[in-house]
Amino acid sequence: MAAVTMRLPQARGPLGASAPRGAEKHLVAPGDTITTDTGYMRGHGTYVEDDKLIASVAGVVERVNKLVCVRALKARYNGEVGDIVVGRITEVQQKRWKVETNSRLDSVLLLSSINLPGGELRRRSAEDELAMRDYLQEGDLISAEVQSIFSDGAVSLHTRSLKYGKLAQGVLVQVSPSLVKRQKTHFHDLPCGASVILGNNGFIWIYPTPEQKEEEAGGFTTNLEPVPLSDREVISRLRNCIVALVTHKMMLFDTSILYCYEASLSHQIKDILKPEVMEEIILEARQRLLDLEG
Repeated sequence: MAAVTMRLPQARGPLGASAPRGAEKHLVAPGDTITTDTGYMRGHGTYVEDDKLIASVAGVVERVNKLVCVRALKARYNGEVGDIVVGRITEVQQKRWKVETNSRLDSVLLLSSINLPGGELRRRSAEDELAMRDYLQEGDLISAEVQSIFSDGAVSLHTRSLKYGKLAQGVLVQVSPSLVKRQKTHFHDLPCGASVILGNNGFIWIYPTPEQKEEEAGGFTTNLEPVPLSDREVISRLRNCIVALVTHKMMLFDTSILYCYEASLSHQIKDILKPEVMEEIILEARQRLLDLEG
């Protein structure tokens, strides 16, 4: 019979400086006055009342020249053209798929916005429409890029590059989109032996690093071979490290995940989620990031 670890709830103390030196965050709650200076322009998450700029959401105040906005700490994903997202197919419709991307509305992947198997370029026919479930069906996970935003805020996706398409074996972690750092690339092959896709929509996919890239697959053939135990352990450790970073509200990008992974190597995978072990790992990772910035 497996042992069960039980603990009593206790208050968690401050973990230390959560932001780099000189970059403390200005947090506001709804109704808080941000500034009384009338020279500022109103951005997202703010409104003007009695010549005061007031926050309408709880979040972090961001200033760009004279523009002031509040970035919500917890919100649904608002798509931007060019974003990389991970999503799950929820419905197959006429010439399109509906995709859950952590947004207010289901995203849309048009039949004309995917690569045909083999990378064939031609107009989509009625036969292609009948074969849509052969490409993607309900429950399939995909990686895609935001192509455009509809007038109601819904997101239109495309998978016209061979780096996008159906995802095979791995682990999905759902986090707040505000914790995913925007970078030039969101596909990372980590030196620990696994890869991650950091979706701008807060869906993170962890999977074994493929030995060779499938150039001719068109994004629809998936490798269903058994994953070795060593790879599964690396993926499990990465998953717990991401959960630890999210618990302490640290930004997710390849370097922070890798530093957290390396700091966790002296602990068992299941122990990473224990509060005292998690704090120790996060403190070490955070210090390395501060040293890197300094």
